[in-house]
Amino acid sequence: MIIGIGIDMVECVRFLDWSAFKKQRIFTKKELEHAENDSANSERHLANFWAAREAFLKAIGTGFGDNIGFSDVSVTHNAVGRPELLIVGGAKTALKSIAGPDARIFVSLTDQGDYCAAIVVIEK
Repeated sequence: MIIGIGIDMVECVRFLDWSAFKKQRIFTKKELEHAENDSANSERHLANFWAAREAFLKAIGTGFGDNIGFSDVSVTHNAVGRPELLIVGGAKTALKSIAGPDARIFVSLTDQGDYCAAIVVIEK
């Protein structure tokens, strides 16, 4: 059963001028390393990671705040490169409260031209 669906789209150029401090505050070390490994497209990766966070928060019906921090939701990649969400801290607590301990999360990332987008589906 689907518990929540979220989608988000952002402009890639938004992430070009972010300071290293701001990036480190928002993104995990693994996400930053992934983006830096493709320096020609690093802003696209960061935009996709941001969109995935926002899509997840929309799927659970909340936002960032006192209980959910930026690093509570992050993007990882499995052995074949498929994106997956890593949910910890307050985000994990919120997810468990709406979907239970066995929730499955599906994420899809895309980019075209100046925009990146993500969709998240949460299933119980």
